[in-house]
Amino acid sequence: MISLSATALLLLTACGTEAGTGSGDGARDGARDGAALTGRTFLSTSVSENGKPRALAPRTRIRLEFTEDGRLSFDAGCNSSQAKVSTSDGRLVLDKEITSTLIGCMEPLQSQDAWMAGVIAAKPAWKLDGDKLELSTDSATISLLDRQTAEPDLALDGTKWALSTVVTGESASHQVGSEKAWMTLNGERVTGSTGCNEFQGTVARGTGTLTFGELATTRRACTGAAATLESVVLKGLKGELTSTIDGSTLQLRSSSGGLDFTALR
Repeated sequence: MISLSATALLLLTACGTEAGTGSGDGARDGARDGAALTGRTFLSTSVSENGKPRALAPRTRIRLEFTEDGRLSFDAGCNSSQAKVSTSDGRLVLDKEITSTLIGCMEPLQSQDAWMAGVIAAKPAWKLDGDKLELSTDSATISLLDRQTAEPDLALDGTKWALSTVVTGESASHQVGSEKAWMTLNGERVTGSTGCNEFQGTVARGTGTLTFGELATTRRACTGAAATLESVVLKGLKGELTSTIDGSTLQLRSSSGGLDFTALR
């Protein structure tokens, strides 16, 4: 992980007065239930600002993950940030040492990332009611639902997985045209597209692993960004990889990086 950009750091350190008083029954109940957040992930179901619905960028949701080691990881559709978090007194208060990926986000994702950073910087009040979590500041309210309820893990087989992110070392990037690259697994077979050529091959299953054999591709000539993307896909789908499904996301990892896929619906 790498440090937030200067712009994001300013948002996180100077963005806002504290939201609400946190003195109501909901806040006090939330403080007692703080441990119930640990190990859970929540996805947004609705967002409002100044009393009016705020539309998120297409195909995005706000995501909050409370890790077992006391950290909060959050994202609003592009970059992911994380830091140690306190949930006492009915508020989310992050440590100053905040780290983030620095994927180059196009609009409106860049503005949405900045807006979410401002909400977190405002030390939002929070309230947990079973699987429902609500964050609120003076101007914004975010309603979220436990990820396992909102978005159960999809099946590995039969799902069309579209490439979303390429991970190299500790950096993550979005390749031009990556949404055109996809794969589907069925038993010991994998088929898909590099974004330029179709491919097929074999895949062996292990406990939490997938081992890809040599992939055969069609012979269409690829140039420019399409050729770069094809190289990334073929190198990424090679050998033994750890495999994790989280809702509609499939992560494949090797010692040097990996590929993230999102299910096409």
